[in-house]
This record gives sequence, structure tokens and C-alpha cells, in this order.
Amino acid sequence: MDEGNSLGEFLRARRELVRPEDVGLPAMGRRRVPGLRREELAMLAGISIDYCVRLEQGRDQHPSEQVLDALAQALRLDADGIAHLYRLARPTTRRRAQRKPERVPSGIQQLVMSWSDTPAYVHSRHLDVLLANPLATALSPIYARGVNQVRAAFLDPAVRVLYRDWEKITASTVAGLRALVGDETHDARVAELVGELSVCSERFRRLWARQDVKPRSSGISHLDHPQVGPLELRFEKLAVVGTEGQVLVVYHAEPGSASEQGLALLSGLAGGSRPVEWSGRAKSDN
Repeated sequence: MDEGNSLGEFLRARRELVRPEDVGLPAMGRRRVPGLRREELAMLAGISIDYCVRLEQGRDQHPSEQVLDALAQALRLDADGIAHLYRLARPTTRRRAQRKPERVPSGIQQLVMSWSDTPAYVHSRHLDVLLANPLATALSPIYARGVNQVRAAFLDPAVRVLYRDWEKITASTVAGLRALVGDETHDARVAELVGELSVCSERFRRLWARQDVKPRSSGISHLDHPQVGPLELRFEKLAVVGTEGQVLVVYHAEPGSASEQGLALLSGLAGGSRPVEWSGRAKSDN
């Protein structure tokens, strides 16, 4: 990663994802990448080619709102992408104290651990699991205290087997991490994760290079659980107020569904002494 040029990296990555035909341009001539050339982006955004180059190279990091809006339209960014573009162009100055081990507020701890029939856990802005109740850990190895969910999603073979929509899970995990860290993609923890996973996983490397940004507040997970079979569960994500980016995640099933019965069975198993044995054959790294 080019230290201090997050805006340029984002513009370059998103430009290479927009095909000429997507924006009404003829795909003429030989192209080194399938996306837009710089001169094409400059034309669509109404800026000079030289200024486009300066932005991508980090020699100008303070474009006007008019330029940002024009670039967002040319790059076909959605609302999350536009918000991220503005964060990169208007970074907030933060003086962080020396990092200490993160602690989940005591009230949230008591609440999460009191839910014996509801899987719940708390993760940090870097997707490290800080707290998980027994049912959450029984549901998936990715919801165990101390686990980094980005690393586990790509490197733990049990996770690949558990989730029927593994490709979707990995894509949303990377886009969600970018949304959580915002303009601080060069912070030491993020750099450590990105460096490790870029070496170990081709799929992660491709997804991270796309610069997708997509926060998720709710959704549905499809699992093939080794003890209770198929589960279709909704999840809700709630910000933990007063913390530096902690998120409470809660899972629940449709009332009266087979998944609700399966979750109730898993709750009984999680309350016993027999732990879930997580294992699985790794899928190919797509």
C-alpha cells in the first residue's frame, strides 16, 4: 500500500472496475486493463487528464466537492462508495492514545452472556471478536473470542465448509472491514491483516484490490451446521455507543421455522459439556 495516498488508490481501483460500455463509451483499442483509461475518466468527470493523474498519484489530495461529485458519478459509485470517497478526501485529524486491550462495556457483557437462546457476540473495528456467548461459539468458529473474522473467513477450512454462501461472506467481510476502518487503511492492525492475507489468499488479494466499501447492518446467513443441519438465520448489527468502533451482532431465526428448531437444539447442546468439533475439507481459494 502507498502510505498516505488512500484517495489515489481508491480512484485507480474503482476506475479499473468500470467498463467503457457501462458509461456509454466504445471499447476501442487494446487495453492493459478492462476498465476506464485515465483520459476517459477525466472526460467523463469534466477534469483535465493532468489533474486526474495528480489525484491518482497523490500529488493533489484536496479536490473540490464539485470534482468529487463528478468523479463519483463517472465511477458509478453507490451511496456507500460516495461517502467513502468523501472520507478519503476529507480525512479527520485524530490523535489516538496508545492502544490498550479493548474491553467490552460491562453492561453489554452481562447482556450478551445472559442470552442463552440467542447467539450474540461483539467485534472490534478490525473484526476481532472481543466477546461471544456459548451459543454464538457453537454456531460458528468465526464467532469465538480472540478470533479475527477476516483471517478466519479466508484461512479456516471449517468456515468454508460451514457457510453455503462462502463467496458472498468473504466479499462482504472485506467490504465491511473497509467501511469500519474508513480512511485509516494504513493503521498498523489493518496493515498486518492485509499483508498476511494478501500472501496467504489470492481471493483476499483480489477483493481488497477492488476497494469495495459496504457496511452491513443486517442480513441473512445460510449455514450447514455439523450438529443441527441447515440453518437460515438473520443477523442484526448494532453499534456499541461509547466505544471505538465496537459492534454487537445478534442472530435470530424466523419464528416457527426449521431454523428456529435447529437453533433451539444447538442451544441445548451448547449448554452441555460436549463442544462442537469444527473441521472440514478446504475449498479451493477462488
